[in-house]
Amino acid sequence: MFNDSLPTFWSIWVAFITLLVIFGCLWLVMVVRRSEPFKEETEQTVGHAFDGIEEYDNPLPRWWYLKFLGTIVFGLGYLVLYPGLGNFQGILNWSSTGQWEEEMAAAEVKYGPVFAAFGQQSIEALAQDPKALEVGGRLFANNCAVCHGSGAKGAYGFPNLTDEEWLYGGSPEKIKESLNVGRMANMPAWQGILGDAGIEETSHYVVSLSGRAHDEALAAKGQTHFQTYCAACHMPTGEGMQMLGAPNLTDDIWLYKAPNLTVIESVKQTLRHGRQGVMPAQLPRLGEDKVHLLTAYVYSLSQQ
Repeated sequence: MFNDSLPTFWSIWVAFITLLVIFGCLWLVMVVRRSEPFKEETEQTVGHAFDGIEEYDNPLPRWWYLKFLGTIVFGLGYLVLYPGLGNFQGILNWSSTGQWEEEMAAAEVKYGPVFAAFGQQSIEALAQDPKALEVGGRLFANNCAVCHGSGAKGAYGFPNLTDEEWLYGGSPEKIKESLNVGRMANMPAWQGILGDAGIEETSHYVVSLSGRAHDEALAAKGQTHFQTYCAACHMPTGEGMQMLGAPNLTDDIWLYKAPNLTVIESVKQTLRHGRQGVMPAQLPRLGEDKVHLLTAYVYSLSQQ
């Protein structure tokens, strides 16, 4: 790919090294080729023997020699036409970025009206339209599945989109807002404030909110820490706050439950180091109509 930001020195250096290698190969193949380039056999040997066997000093086969010269000619021709010599873009002025932009423009002309038609319908209606969901599923597979999984069941640090629990709200409007502007979590680290003992106590209290096994004595002490430092976001009852994306701690859904750790150890890890999950904004990449359709697909996942 053409890179016009490459400094002049390095551009010249790259071009020099590239041409040096090509002409070096040409020089090498010419040197090893004898004065009788198309004579296929000779009685002359290279002057040494191994186990009574002498090696003939035959020239390179003609077909191989000509083919090698052809590859050099092809390589030089390519470098004249296409990028490959530092900042020189080639006389065809081609770049992978330019080709991608052309393909995207052609796709927009062809498929833009299709997405525009979907964009005129309500999200609720699209969530019931098999054709819309089929197209929305492809958008999800191309843009969301790498984090949320092909089945949208989520993974460590990535929410399950098929249940009814939502960090920022599961209404069509809230889902669309998440897709449009993205989400930036900000769970601070508490190790410096709580210390090891406070982390242990608070973890037992947090686990107790969902009815899991815990140490009651430690949880009782942890409740004080929770009300002091955590309740502002997670609410005094631990039911969370969607406006801030603070998860509900009273259910059995643990976004950062590590596969190799228990729930309480995972909670300790979260309290010690904090969490800064990022959901990238999709509007700049996909545009309004595609985001609208993708919203309908994501919304439909929890309505089945």
